[in-house]
Amino acid sequence: MSAKRKELLSLAMKRTSDWISSQEISSDIAVHIGETSFSLHKFLLSKCGFIKKLASESSNDSNTTVIKIPDFPGGAEAFELVIKFCYGINFDMSTENIAMLRCAAEYLEMTEEHSVANLVETTEVYLNEVILKSLSKSVKVLRKSEELLPIAERVKLVSRCIDSIAYVICLKSQSKEDIVDLWAEDLVALRIDMFRRVLVAMMARGFDRYALGPVLMLYAQKALRGLEIFGRGNKKMDAEQEQEKRLVLETIVSLLPRERNAVSVSFLSMLLRAAIYLETTVACRFDLEKRMGLQLRQAVLDDLLIPSYTFNGDNTTFDVDTVQRILLNYLEFEVEGNSVDFASNIGELMESYLAEIASDKNINSSQFIGLAECIPEQSRVTEDGMYRAIDVYLKVHPNISEVEKKKICSLMNCQKLSQEACAHAAQNERLPLKTVEQILYQGFRDSDSPAAATASESLPYHKLGSYNNELSKLNRENQDLKLELLKVKMKFKELEKEKALEVTSGSDCSLVSTTSVVKPPLPRKSFICSVSRKLGKLNPFGLTVQGRNKPPKDRRHSIS
Repeated sequence: MSAKRKELLSLAMKRTSDWISSQEISSDIAVHIGETSFSLHKFLLSKCGFIKKLASESSNDSNTTVIKIPDFPGGAEAFELVIKFCYGINFDMSTENIAMLRCAAEYLEMTEEHSVANLVETTEVYLNEVILKSLSKSVKVLRKSEELLPIAERVKLVSRCIDSIAYVICLKSQSKEDIVDLWAEDLVALRIDMFRRVLVAMMARGFDRYALGPVLMLYAQKALRGLEIFGRGNKKMDAEQEQEKRLVLETIVSLLPRERNAVSVSFLSMLLRAAIYLETTVACRFDLEKRMGLQLRQAVLDDLLIPSYTFNGDNTTFDVDTVQRILLNYLEFEVEGNSVDFASNIGELMESYLAEIASDKNINSSQFIGLAECIPEQSRVTEDGMYRAIDVYLKVHPNISEVEKKKICSLMNCQKLSQEACAHAAQNERLPLKTVEQILYQGFRDSDSPAAATASESLPYHKLGSYNNELSKLNRENQDLKLELLKVKMKFKELEKEKALEVTSGSDCSLVSTTSVVKPPLPRKSFICSVSRKLGKLNPFGLTVQGRNKPPKDRRHSIS
């Protein structure tokens, strides 16, 4: 209570006390409500069965009976209104005081048994005729009732307000009005337990559960404000505040509609970050992961960049294990739905995520490989995204073993690399030699296939001529490479025949001479270098390849 309100209340009580003292009959009872004392008359308080009983039981021999009530509902403010009612002093009932008046009347047993038109009956009429017929007034009285428990529950003030709110909202929703503008702002001011009971009552009356999404989002944004869920800093709140927010979050998750797309995947991501930050129950976190998996097709990269908070003991920047479980939930849902055509945007999304986490030095190879293996190959139109993520990982982790490099590179299908990616990979010193050989071999096959001609159909008309010229040039160079390869093979066979003849003749000197001439590794090495240079020119789209490809500006990481 503010200082100004306390001052006004004190002045009002003083005026009431002065009025009572001005009567010709001296006061014979003193009632102490907390630290406030009221001097009253017994016969005028005959309407209060509770005080009447206490006064009759008092063994005080003095002329004034003293009664102490430390836990009076509504405190001294409510008791002053009761006094005014008993003495016939006019005052206004309102949404601000009706809850404490009803509870005070119940506490003091001000029923018809002690007086006609007593305070219990008077407050009940006001509640039924004024409060419970209005949505906004019912919400305000319900908020006031939160401070008057458990007596507010005993007089069914809470349950009647909740039922009234649910009834009015369901009635308005049937008329297709904008439900969020009508009642959501009022409900988000309720305490979480009352908020939950209102929503449950609404659903019991047939309210569409799918429509609960907007109000749940509003409540979560209000109640969870201040959480540092987008960074990796330590918690800056006390245990009581953390427990309160944890209860709010778990309740909101339990109320989320089961229907897909009832809330956005970005909102689910925010709830999941908060759940990890607040260390909610495992069931709560798994529920959010499953919901995100069901809506993964609507996700963007930022939705998956969930921080790995330092207090969890994980040194990585992002929570990779959580994202992997989200992806597995998506795959499980697709399999259960007998879907064999995984969305292509899932492959692009997860490859972008791989490239993002690949730049983290604390991500080990098992985490990187485990997540990459979960990405269905059917969802990857090309392997360029996977190659980009692998290249970033190898660049940031230069000290991993050759075995790990080979295992990581085996994640991509070289047959699905574009010509630009092949040209870059052929000159990439970070890749194992075996992987480069596979890419070179694939480059030969692709350049001799009609696939390149098909790509020209998607080019603008003004570029088609230059593209065809470049393609003809590449085809000629390809034929030259094949001819060079054939000559090398024939020369190698001739040298092998000469070597065999000299061995049969027993000429050791000739054998040594022939051996010094025949060096199979040299032609092979020269051939690979030549092929790398040739493939570096396979660039029909006009991109400059100078040892590395220039990536699009919208990529988070480049291949370099």
